[in-house]
Amino acid sequence: MSIEQKIEAALEQVRPFVLQHGGNITFVKYENSTVYVQLHGACVGCPISSYTLKMGVEKAIKEAVPEVVAVEEL
Repeated sequence: MSIEQKIEAALEQVRPFVLQHGGNITFVKYENSTVYVQLHGACVGCPISSYTLKMGVEKAIKEAVPEVVAVEEL
């Protein structure tokens, strides 16, 4: 499984939580050990989206893909 496939699999684990809150998250690219994602729906402009991104999404991706050092929103 490629790094990108592992990232997508990790996102599938957290996506239901994001969808429950009216949002969504998509994988954009993996570059220089950083994952870039885009938030959609209710996540856009939500004051706690940065917390969800770091404590939920980034944590899940780093556990699944140790090569990842950061997750950033585009």
